[in-house]
Amino acid sequence: MGDHRTLFRLRTVRQHSARPPSDPGFWRSPLRGPWLTAVLGVVLLAGVTVLFVTGLLSYAAYNPDVAPSNDRTPERGLLGFYLFAWPTDPHWLYRLTQGVHTTLGVVLVPVLLAKLWSVVPKLFTMPPARSVAHALERISLLLLVGGVLFEFVTGLLNVQLDYLFPGSFYPLHFYGAWVFFAAFVVHVALRLPKAVQVLREGAPRDFASGRGAGRGAGGDKHRDGRGDGHGDRQRGDEGVREPDRDTGLVAPCPAAPTLTRRGALGAVGGGSVLLLGVTVGQNFDGPLRRTALLAPHGGPDPGTGANAFQINKTAAAVGVTREETGERWRLTVEGPHGRRLRLSRAELLALPQHSAALPIACVEGWSTSDQHWTGVRLRDLAELAGCDPGDGLPGVFVASLQRSGAFRHAGLRDNQVRDPRSLLALRVGGEDLSLDHGYPARVIVPAAPGVHNTKWVNRLAFGADR
Repeated sequence: MGDHRTLFRLRTVRQHSARPPSDPGFWRSPLRGPWLTAVLGVVLLAGVTVLFVTGLLSYAAYNPDVAPSNDRTPERGLLGFYLFAWPTDPHWLYRLTQGVHTTLGVVLVPVLLAKLWSVVPKLFTMPPARSVAHALERISLLLLVGGVLFEFVTGLLNVQLDYLFPGSFYPLHFYGAWVFFAAFVVHVALRLPKAVQVLREGAPRDFASGRGAGRGAGGDKHRDGRGDGHGDRQRGDEGVREPDRDTGLVAPCPAAPTLTRRGALGAVGGGSVLLLGVTVGQNFDGPLRRTALLAPHGGPDPGTGANAFQINKTAAAVGVTREETGERWRLTVEGPHGRRLRLSRAELLALPQHSAALPIACVEGWSTSDQHWTGVRLRDLAELAGCDPGDGLPGVFVASLQRSGAFRHAGLRDNQVRDPRSLLALRVGGEDLSLDHGYPARVIVPAAPGVHNTKWVNRLAFGADR
């Protein structure tokens, strides 16, 4: 009897594997169905919306309209309609928004993969379009799948500092986000009403427990206890199959279940929790950072003493040497009326010194706690260059000794210059800056992206954009 069952199963597997993916019988998982897809979809609806908003905020934080050096998407046109003057309060703002953006993106990876798996039969549906509405849905689905894969892959590579894709990350991710989100909005408009209906009807009975949770159970449990043969097993299978609701997701000939629907959701949730645990630590100092096993800025902090905190690019990596940052180094300060000063580090230290407790937060999602910086206020240097505070202090263009790289120059907005916590920092934690942290002088500005806290500064041009 056992041999006959084995042969029957093998023959069934061969029959289904010989079918093309466009045949609904090719897809046999009993887990697929409207309910699982709807649950995953609602999670992604919330998560992707947060990702999109925090991504737009990250773009605004670069103040792309201040200076050409800040703008990596000069052809953005109307896509920059929402840009605003990025504030300096609270001082941890960028640390929060970008930390949420990157950490949530990593955490959503299992949910995204499960959602794509749950709807993969739809990608092979034939004919490609049955009506105008169906054609619109299919096009939005292709753009949605392509867009979300592109955004997540490039985002994850950016977090890992692996720039394997052609071109700059910033325009690719920015324009890709708009294409993806447009398709996402269309898809939500078409599918959300049905998803809400499915969720309101409740979860179907699960395979292991046989418990019904709602009206969509797909059948009544047999209670008479009679019969233990193939007929009862078939009736039991029917009892846990949910109605397809014209989605094309429920397998017409499902295989035997090896996992319950709730078990599948638990596995997805467990994967997300695991990724959270090995990623989120890059936003904290101390022991928590050592838990960020999947982040380049996890593990122990580099350096010693007060300079023992995370570094994105070392001096050696960008070609800055001790010779050009030594006694011969001078800071050029330029004003809007042609005034030009050249100051040594000793002369900068002789100016009034001020302190500020500010973090470093980078686009890759890592950050430090507040570091205690000491140096000269940018607004004091602006006045020294001939700017009249009564007329309103202008923004400043910051140049570095760094010879190459996307952000060796940066433009700061006037509100950033005016903030008393914005410094040309000379020391941190009571010690001179290390070379890797920007010695002899670096900019530090509250709530600014890390790349705008320029290291190895050699020129400040107030009222200029280059």
